[in-house]
Amino acid sequence: MEAELATAVSTLVGLMVSDAWIQAKGRVARFFARGGDATSVDEELQLSQEELVAARATEDEGAAADIVAGLRLRLRRVLQADPGAGEELRLLFEELGLGGANEPVVTVQNTVSGGVQHMVFQGQNFTGLTFHGSDGPAPVPHDPLRDASQA
Repeated sequence: MEAELATAVSTLVGLMVSDAWIQAKGRVARFFARGGDATSVDEELQLSQEELVAARATEDEGAAADIVAGLRLRLRRVLQADPGAGEELRLLFEELGLGGANEPVVTVQNTVSGGVQHMVFQGQNFTGLTFHGSDGPAPVPHDPLRDASQA
């Protein structure tokens, strides 16, 4: 159960720091509430998500680890109390397009700085892409000061 728990927590954390969290939060809250008051669980999860994002942004590993530990404990309690919860969680992940708790979550972080970038792609799986370029010089970016001096 430990490996499955670790994977499920990793999947939840990956979900919390993705754009999909907005759509998934209510469903995750209902899963944790187990028929109880999902509103208060929803609020707790939203606070955890905001703290996790802030901790990652400031590279506060301790705060991020505390949030992950809290999710792990909460998930462990649900799975121990309800033997069917594991399958329910797997189906929830599958419906959210996460492929279930058996597939790893990949977090992509790109930093683009300096110079002129013509294309930036961020994602996990890209297939069937075709790029057409020219051997000519790169386009010159618009510079209002230079344009005014040449007029």
